[in-house]
Amino acid sequence: MNKILILEDDKLFNETLEDFLEEEGYDVKVALDPLSALELAYNDRFELYLFDINLPYESGFSLLQKLRDSGDMTPTIFLTSRDDKASLIEGFNRGCDDYMKKPIDLDELSLRIKALLKRQTRRDIIEFNSYKIDCNAKKLFYKDKLLPVTTKAIELLLLLITAKGEVVSIGEIQNRLWHVNEDISLGSIRVYITTLKKYFPLNIENIRGIGYRFILP
Repeated sequence: MNKILILEDDKLFNETLEDFLEEEGYDVKVALDPLSALELAYNDRFELYLFDINLPYESGFSLLQKLRDSGDMTPTIFLTSRDDKASLIEGFNRGCDDYMKKPIDLDELSLRIKALLKRQTRRDIIEFNSYKIDCNAKKLFYKDKLLPVTTKAIELLLLLITAKGEVVSIGEIQNRLWHVNEDISLGSIRVYITTLKKYFPLNIENIRGIGYRFILP
């Protein structure tokens, strides 16, 4: 059962969303303020976030930025009364996946959630050239044999693959692989790249002084 976290400070609307999504078959957790939502997000794993933007203490934009900075890439839909273009741009720049203007049509919301979750499911397993990556478990297999590759190295591999042939800078790798309270090591990145090149010697290219890219087969 997919878990959804709702952050909405309007108690009545919060309860309406909770009841509707539970009837749709989702496991729903709710929060009325960003601090409570942050605690729930850190202590549990969700498949989707539904965040209001105008909230007490801090905005939904700020909260999502904190989660993205910590490495949390959970798909997120903003639900908001704002309709200006600047807010739309800011929402996507902060890392949201979709944006709905209030009043929310619940049937449309259901369709958007299903579409996001379907795309997420398709990314759960990546397969090519007899390799299989379990994106959730962070494991790499070759012909169904588990390979001795660390979680961080798998995360780097996924980052490179999802860039679809574009160069991923050292700075982006650092931001995506390490939480804000972790020590960042350039030496570790080189170790992970060396490990991955054992299995993908023709696919990983070092762009000197800039970063790396994965050449898709």
